[in-house]
Amino acid sequence: MDTRDWGISRDDAAALMEQHLEADNMRKHCLASEAIMRALAPRFDADPEMWGLTGLLHDLDYNETRDAMDRHTLVTETILREHGVAEEIIDAIKYHNAENLGLTRSKPIHFALTAAETITGMIVATTLVYPDKKVASVKPNSVKKRMKAREFARSVNRDHIRLCEEIGMSLDEFVTISLEAMTAISDQLGL
Repeated sequence: MDTRDWGISRDDAAALMEQHLEADNMRKHCLASEAIMRALAPRFDADPEMWGLTGLLHDLDYNETRDAMDRHTLVTETILREHGVAEEIIDAIKYHNAENLGLTRSKPIHFALTAAETITGMIVATTLVYPDKKVASVKPNSVKKRMKAREFARSVNRDHIRLCEEIGMSLDEFVTISLEAMTAISDQLGL
């Protein structure tokens, strides 16, 4: 496992994320993505710090590019280069927007980030239909059942969630790990 300096500390990455994303829901999305990525890293013998930073920083430019997805992650790339962030993180972030940039995912982190950042929306939507609105109450089968309902959380790309299968993870395993990761930071997520 690679444990090295990734060009930015977790605290500095969090501050950078907060500087660029003012909306509370986007901040929580990035925190949830970070938690899932940290939880997935050991499964691929990868550095949880690097994978976590990738999840935390992946949508830095969302406010600027949400209406121009062909530029999404490219503004983030510039910001992160200016801050000396490692190329591996910048590369992985760009690949979560592969379809809009004409890129082809090839590394486990490319698939993992895309699936992780997408499942956060499905898990939040599922949590909000529970009476207590607590992520700890949500069961993996409930998330999977709602994935099959086209009208539920329509904006969530189910194909992106299923990219977990491209890296040898079953949907069951991926949903379980994702739920556990988000439950561990439920206080930060307000769920």
